Amino acid sequence: MSIEDLDRSDLADRAWCAEAIRKVEADANRSADTHLLLIDLPSEWGIELYLKDESTHPTGSLKHRLARSLFLYALSSGWLHEGTPVVEASSGSTAVSEAHFAKLLGLPFIAVMPASTSAHKIELIEREGGECHFVEHSSEVYAEAQRVADARGGHYLDQFTYAERATDWRGNNNIAESIFEQLACEPHPIPEWIVTGAGTGGTSATIGRYLRYRRHSTRLAVVDPEGSVFLRGWRENDPSATSETSGRIEGIGRPRMEHSFVPTVIDRMIGVPDAASIAGMRSVSDRIGRLVGPSTGTNIWGACHLIAEMLASGTTGSVVSLICDGGERYDTEHGRAGWIDDAEPDIAGYHAALDRFFGSGQWPSPSA
Repeated sequence: MSIEDLDRSDLADRAWCAEAIRKVEADANRSADTHLLLIDLPSEWGIELYLKDESTHPTGSLKHRLARSLFLYALSSGWLHEGTPVVEASSGSTAVSEAHFAKLLGLPFIAVMPASTSAHKIELIEREGGECHFVEHSSEVYAEAQRVADARGGHYLDQFTYAERATDWRGNNNIAESIFEQLACEPHPIPEWIVTGAGTGGTSATIGRYLRYRRHSTRLAVVDPEGSVFLRGWRENDPSATSETSGRIEGIGRPRMEHSFVPTVIDRMIGVPDAASIAGMRSVSDRIGRLVGPSTGTNIWGACHLIAEMLASGTTGSVVSLICDGGERYDTEHGRAGWIDDAEPDIAGYHAALDRFFGSGQWPSPSA
């Protein structure tokens, strides 16, 4: 190949990359910013609870932001080219959103996932044009994703490594900047707390860095479900911490401390029982009139915990959390699964506790 041919090849690749970035940014322009919903609380509390509704993204979840950022990061880094197979380790919303962007760019997409992944999740990924590649155990997805990428001459997006660096935490319409713009005319535009879960850690890293960069007094609380290691790793300052169990609340919590999890930007972590997450999911669904996913339930339990502390201390202000996705894609796992049937009495108790809280501000004691 001559130098002239190399130049032509490089120019063609740059032209393809420029067009690919245009398509990804056009997708963002077509997607109006997600709504910030006000959840009714007694006015005498002097506290507002807001939920940023990430379920309204084109692919139905908070992960649409992450997928967009990961693709832009990979394109801008020169890792994706015309025809490059794109590989990810994900069986959930990230894979659905990444499949959407791969299809937008005309690239093959392969999601590496455990064989136990629900048929509904597989259907969502395949509907977006993705291919599903299965492993026996969830711990195998990382290495297998890299192997598949190498074997196919593709690129492993690796959300668990790149989530915290792919998003521009200084601004550029990231989720933190959007929250503060939408709060500008509210009674308490600088919230006391922002509450989120951590899957990759990218969302909490973006929000935590933005709060410091903009010199806001807002504190960041991360809620963590059972089976996840993030809370223990944060408490013990142990980046190598692992867990032998798998979490049941999809989308958040991990069995190892992921590279994108940045504990130093987190002010508080709250462990949330799985049954409380499901109760929170149902409580939010009751209040907004449509289904939300279980990670939203984890968020609402943590947010209510913090609001109860504010009430006890006489603090007024606002608390913001997220609706991560809709509940429709979780019906099979969280509506009829055996573990939920087994835990039903606990779920009912947590649901009753949330009903009491929204009426009176009463919060369960630690021993309850």
